[in-house]
Amino acid sequence: MLAALFVGGTMTAWSQTTNAADGRKLSLEDCIEIALRHNLDIEINRLNPELARFTLSGTYGAYDPTLNISGQHDYNVTPGSVDAQGRSFGGSKKDSDSFGAGLSGFAPWGLTYSAGVNLADSYGISQGNSPTNPAIPFESTGGALSAFSLRQPLLKNFWIDSTRLQIILNRKNLQISELALRFQVMTTVTSVEAAYYGLIAARETIVVQRKAVELAERQLSEQRKRVEVGAAAPLDEKQAESLAAQSRADLLAAIGTEQTQQRVLKNLLSDDYSQWKDTPIEPVEKLVAVPQRFDLQESWRRGLSQRPDLLEQRLTLEKQGHVVRYQKNQLFPELDLFGTGGWNAGSKEFSGALDQLANRDAPYWSYGAQITFPLTQTSARNAYKSAKATREQIDLQLHQLEQTVLIGIEDAIANANTSFQRVDATREARIYAEQALDAEQKKLESGKSTTFQVLQLTKDLTTARSAEIGALTQYNIDLARQAFSEGSTFERRHITLQWK
Repeated sequence: MLAALFVGGTMTAWSQTTNAADGRKLSLEDCIEIALRHNLDIEINRLNPELARFTLSGTYGAYDPTLNISGQHDYNVTPGSVDAQGRSFGGSKKDSDSFGAGLSGFAPWGLTYSAGVNLADSYGISQGNSPTNPAIPFESTGGALSAFSLRQPLLKNFWIDSTRLQIILNRKNLQISELALRFQVMTTVTSVEAAYYGLIAARETIVVQRKAVELAERQLSEQRKRVEVGAAAPLDEKQAESLAAQSRADLLAAIGTEQTQQRVLKNLLSDDYSQWKDTPIEPVEKLVAVPQRFDLQESWRRGLSQRPDLLEQRLTLEKQGHVVRYQKNQLFPELDLFGTGGWNAGSKEFSGALDQLANRDAPYWSYGAQITFPLTQTSARNAYKSAKATREQIDLQLHQLEQTVLIGIEDAIANANTSFQRVDATREARIYAEQALDAEQKKLESGKSTTFQVLQLTKDLTTARSAEIGALTQYNIDLARQAFSEGSTFERRHITLQWK
């Protein structure tokens, strides 16, 4: 089976139209494919990589340049005053217009930059500082300015800064979200397998219990005839009635279990339960025990290299390594190179100022270096120590998880081997129980046994049949869990995840 889960795209709808009266016949592969397309846990987690991708893309917005454009008009009236001789003189009035445009931003290597142009024009009436200095109208272009500035850190925030750190962490978060989705798919597939085998077992148990009811009813009928002819005591009939009643109760319980298993499997397959609630699922597969050979060392190798939760933890450790690197960089003093430059212009005519600016007649520039450092570095030192301690803790958690995975794989293999041995044992027990009941019935017919012995062996046969079904079910579930424990669920079920 090839089942593809498309992430970030539209998935083809799976038809769920069926005849409710006839039920819906499904193989295990059918159920897994439907779950990959319609399981709500997968659908919810499928959005996490997309959300992580949006977050990562948004982080790069820190490098988007910023454009600003401004315009302003100022009006200012200055009142007159009185000179030392008591003579009054008038004030001044001034209007000015200014316009500016600038571009600023931040580069991925820590450089900050800005560039802009400013234009100014002023006009009005200017009054001197004495009565003998009359008011003079003026109109003058204040000038124009084109400027740029650059600042590049060389120590602190040079090889890493908060923006670059966040980009690195968000990249790791995207990978983690993809692994988490992979882990969720593995979990769902394993759950579907367990539910599917559980449903088969429940339906097989109903068959067993129906046979038990038929057998108990037949025993009851025979005992009643024997009581009527005086060949058996009334107590024997009561014992047969008790067994028949218990068998009917067990059948009702088996039917209830089958209905519960139906709901468990439908919940795993559906994102709209209303389409399934009246549609019984009919498994087309049988419970069989296919022998498997296990290589513990190879399973360990697979588990340590393929388990998504382990890979997630390793990425978390890598993330913390970058945090430590950033906090270490914050211990350095700030040593920045800076430079500014541009061109001035000024003229009575506005056009003259623009010509000067275009000709770059009046340049200016400056450059230098600046070092800044706190005297104690208390906050930075403790942040660095905390980051290193957190990294050590995550590393220990990784080792703990690796150990848990190794033990889980060994347990899963041991359980699968034990379950397979139980299949053989329970099969033999069921065969012996059938033979024992048949022999005891013949003895009863010849008067060499009792009704109690026959009824007891009838119960034993039902128990043996149920135990065989349980062993077969558990073995198949253990195989699914063993594949999950070593991270080989996809290979085992030929599932391919395709990312878009």
